[in-house]
Amino acid sequence: MTGETDLKTLLASMTPELLAGTYVFATLAPGVAQPEGLEPVMIFREREGVTQIVTEEKAIAAALTASFRCQMVTLNIHSSLEAVGFLAAITTRLAAAGMGVNPVSAFYHDHLFVPADRAEEALELLIGLAEENKV
Repeated sequence: MTGETDLKTLLASMTPELLAGTYVFATLAPGVAQPEGLEPVMIFREREGVTQIVTEEKAIAAALTASFRCQMVTLNIHSSLEAVGFLAAITTRLAAAGMGVNPVSAFYHDHLFVPADRAEEALELLIGLAEENKV
C-alpha cells in the first residue's frame, strides 16, 4: 500500500474528520524523560528538544509548558508520502482564510492541527475544497 499520488483524486476523495479533544504542542529539553502516561500523538526530536503533540489535559497534568491550542483534522485518504501538492493546496486554502495550520504526515493519512477556536471553520473549508474537486 503506497497511497494515492494524483492531486485531483486526493483532493476530491479526502473526507476531513474533526477529532474530539484539544491538543497542544509541548517540548521537553534534551535528556528530559517523557512523563508517565503522556501518550503523544506525535513526537519529533530536534537539537533544541523533543516536541510532542499531546492532549491539553495530559499536558496540564504533566505540568508541561505548551502552546498552540488546537484540534486535529484527519483527512481520511491514504495519501502517498510522495504525493506532490496535496498539503500545499490545503494549507493555501486555510491561509486564504487567515488560518494557521500545522500539518503532520503519517504513513496512511495527513493530519492537520488547526486553531481550536476555528476548527469547525477549517472543517467546512476542507469539505468545500473536496467538493470543488469532485467536478
